[in-house]
Amino acid sequence: MINNNNAAANKSSVIFIINPQAKNGNCQKVWLKVKQVLEHESISYSACFTEYPGHAKEQARAFAEAAKGQRLDLIAVGGDGTLHEVVNGSALYPNVNIAFIPGGSGNDFSRGFGVPKKPVSALNEILKGVDYRPVKTDIGVIRHTGDKETYFINNMGAGFDAQVAEKVNSSKVKGLLNHFSLGKFVYVFFLVRELFTYKCSNLEIEIDGKKHSFGSAWFVTLSNQPFYGGGMKISPDANPFDGILNLTVVHNISKVKLLFVFATVFKGKHVAFEEVAVLEGKEITIRSSHSIPAHADGELLGTTPMSVSVCENALSVILKKKGK
Repeated sequence: MINNNNAAANKSSVIFIINPQAKNGNCQKVWLKVKQVLEHESISYSACFTEYPGHAKEQARAFAEAAKGQRLDLIAVGGDGTLHEVVNGSALYPNVNIAFIPGGSGNDFSRGFGVPKKPVSALNEILKGVDYRPVKTDIGVIRHTGDKETYFINNMGAGFDAQVAEKVNSSKVKGLLNHFSLGKFVYVFFLVRELFTYKCSNLEIEIDGKKHSFGSAWFVTLSNQPFYGGGMKISPDANPFDGILNLTVVHNISKVKLLFVFATVFKGKHVAFEEVAVLEGKEITIRSSHSIPAHADGELLGTTPMSVSVCENALSVILKKKGK
């Protein structure tokens, strides 16, 4: 067994990247459970811990470079933000396979991709080389802020949901709710609070060459899988293996009615409202009447305008085989 924080010295083909601060520090307990299983089964691995925002991305890229084209399994232990960084550090390396052990408060990747909630169960699935193997999944790429490119595996959004994400990520309330195992409700808390201050915009969204206009829009979300915001089923039909991105646009709706819409989003029933537009496509451009914030997998990204493309079958992810 190797346990080494130095990317250059790491020779193991199985590397865990752990965010010890995820879920208000609770991820450290998650890792201890995982580590016990690895040691009990005498499984060789390497492990490193993130120390600051963006560190997981740097580590993933360093490991991918050091692998020199040989197979490498990178296993993110943390929340969706940790996975987001690992994906962005390794997306350009076809020899890298990604896996996830949930240790955060949202864990929407787990919901959308069928990864068990319990960390040891998730690890056991990853270790079953016969029944669980890398599969190719779609990801999205966002071109923004000049020539920058950012990948997402769950979803990206612009508008109200990005403002909520910003407040969630910088709030001490998240840590308090995580302490009582109520972390997923932090999104609902800030959703209601920000509802009364957010300024809507007019959106022009071009999808595969066709323009769509939406007045007084609250947000647009592009989904690769159904879930975001800690379990909200924002895009019930989204499928990470179909080569398209699913769009959800909420527009021309009062604050009071918007609350009713969000009350139904956890079951995906919001799509029945006439103020919720559901679209799909491969190449999307988002423009707004005034700059609005954007996020990728819940991580702040910048502001509009920006363009988004689906990258079909672009990432190898270790998942349960279909039919198992």
